[in-house]
Amino acid sequence: MLLEHVFSEMVIAGAGWTQEPPHRYILVYMKISLDRCVACGNCVAICPVGAIDIDPVINRATVDQDRCVECFACYRGLSTEHLNPTLVRSIRKVFSWFRLRFDPEPDVCPTDAIEPQDLAWPRIVRRAFSDPLVPHESTGIHGRGTEEVKTNDVTHRVGEGEVGFTIEFGRPSVSASFRDISGVTETLAAAGIAFEANNPVTHLMDDPSTGKIREDILDERVLSAIVEVKTTMERVPEILRIVREAAENIETIIAIGVSTRCDAEGGSALESVLHDEGVPFWRGKTNLGLGRASQVEPVAGSG
Repeated sequence: MLLEHVFSEMVIAGAGWTQEPPHRYILVYMKISLDRCVACGNCVAICPVGAIDIDPVINRATVDQDRCVECFACYRGLSTEHLNPTLVRSIRKVFSWFRLRFDPEPDVCPTDAIEPQDLAWPRIVRRAFSDPLVPHESTGIHGRGTEEVKTNDVTHRVGEGEVGFTIEFGRPSVSASFRDISGVTETLAAAGIAFEANNPVTHLMDDPSTGKIREDILDERVLSAIVEVKTTMERVPEILRIVREAAENIETIIAIGVSTRCDAEGGSALESVLHDEGVPFWRGKTNLGLGRASQVEPVAGSG
């Protein structure tokens, strides 16, 4: 699909977004060559969001551009061969006369038909959140662009008596639109909840105090995205209620992670709060030894 427009390109930069002078561009997406595709169907199975189908009319694989999140799984997940597509189709036709099949290995695109394209704004946002090999320039982190609280021993995002939430939209295989995400973040902001500054979703908000995500990307879909907030222990039930109610009005799934610092005995007040709210929970992982020393105290008796 090729569309020529005049636009103002937005580029992820530093702490936010910068606007470059308008220029002409061609808007293109991940596509499959209709000339080379032989409808083997291998790319259909590997797409995590079900965006690839075999068109029965033209007998070619096609990409649903609305569902595609530009994760590049089809392009990187299949090895390629460079067979002549006309030859492959001819062999298949002859074999069909004898009720035989001629198919490639399931992890191969036999005719190198998948064609990645240069992406422009706003579609490039899809790849930034969906391709684990692409870092977010706003945070410098690959994948969904945040380390969450996994490195809290170094970053100290969540302090004693505080509770950190990770609200994950989509999860791989479902996907989510920024319109759905904005519906939840606006509700949280209206309740006076502050968002983590070092998070790529926060950088996409016109004003974090309102939680509203910028208008030009609301219809973009991503494999998944994580919103992070921090609050006091007393507000945990309120935030759980807000997310539950908001989830009823969106067309994706939400997974919630809740974290706090344990006391010297390894316990925390969070467990009883979650139990009273009827929320099942499991102790999550803690990454140790992966960061740098952030606080050095002398050991008694040491020289």
